[in-house]
Amino acid sequence: MNNSSQVLRELQSLKLDWRTQNFTFTKEQQARYTELLDLRRAFVAYWKENGMVWVGPSNAGKSKVTEESAA
Repeated sequence: MNNSSQVLRELQSLKLDWRTQNFTFTKEQQARYTELLDLRRAFVAYWKENGMVWVGPSNAGKSKVTEESAA
């Protein structure tokens, strides 16, 4: 798979199956889930290495302070 959104969709589908199957995977499902999870982690590691993700504190909910209002 070359697309991270496809990986996420399939992971979500497997999680839904997991819930409906009384929180258990078949051996094939577990192997596929592990494979997709490793692939997802590889995507994220690549993005971090190339500076494509924000790594730092969240600014959510904080008010934006400009120089004019801070003075």
